[in-house]
Amino acid sequence: MDEQGGQPTTPDKGFEQYEALRPLMFSIAYRMLGSVGEAEDIVQEAFLRLHRALTLGSIIESPKAFLTTATTRLAIDSLRSARARHEAYVGVWLPEPVAVSLDPDPADLAEKNDSLSLAFLVLLQTLSPVERAVFLLREVFDYDYDEIATTVQKSEDNCRQIFARAKKRIDAGKPRFDANPQEHYELARRFFDAAVDGDMSSLVKFLAAEAGFYGDGGGKAHAYPEPIFGQQRVALIIRSLMFVAEKFNVTFHFALVNGQPGAVSFDADGRIINALALEIGGGVIQTVRSIVNPDKLTHLGLPVSDLARIKPREQ
Repeated sequence: MDEQGGQPTTPDKGFEQYEALRPLMFSIAYRMLGSVGEAEDIVQEAFLRLHRALTLGSIIESPKAFLTTATTRLAIDSLRSARARHEAYVGVWLPEPVAVSLDPDPADLAEKNDSLSLAFLVLLQTLSPVERAVFLLREVFDYDYDEIATTVQKSEDNCRQIFARAKKRIDAGKPRFDANPQEHYELARRFFDAAVDGDMSSLVKFLAAEAGFYGDGGGKAHAYPEPIFGQQRVALIIRSLMFVAEKFNVTFHFALVNGQPGAVSFDADGRIINALALEIGGGVIQTVRSIVNPDKLTHLGLPVSDLARIKPREQ
């Protein structure tokens, strides 16, 4: 699996040749952590470790294996230390969106990567750090068990057992009935049309009976502090969001958020307010996830609005 051909490498060949591995390392770290900034920091540290090793004269048989091991182990350590941070997080914690496609073509949805979706990243939170690493390296990135065993410092048999347990848990959390991507696209379109029209009865029909709404404000933007469940309650939330949007001249644009149908809202000056993703299964919307924490939107390359930000109290 070594994209560099597995040949011994020395610093004389130029460190820049390893940059081609950076996107893969980021993909691993981001799926492990659900954070763009932390993933970038970990990948940078992994590359620094490779650079130091080469500078000291080490012969690296496989730069890809070296970087995979460094990235994965750093991500595992970060997850273990992040547990306390997540427990102290204000309100609901959601992964950061890494990709937003405005006004996408239905073909974009058909080609989406399910392992990038917010729904999948949330499911990964149910796994321990090592389980997450083994599952991702095997299921998503197609590493062999001997490579995974070296990376996580477990035996191959142990890694097979870890993978089996993790896959069973992930499969159990996925929607049991799934429409095709084109149907997802059309359903989401109709849902947002009904939301803009304020059509409460239609909104309810688009939602599963136990639909959930999760809003991540991180204590920095207005959001519901706890998840909200039930099609009537979720429909009311969506309708109220549209009423507020109209009052403050906020516009919603249909979008793909990490490959899922969703929407992005902008204030009157064209600055992003939130990214919203839908999880669809069985022909209805199972979950709505809204990320309004401004810190989780800055890396999307769009100016971020202060409209939803919680203003500090005057002393």
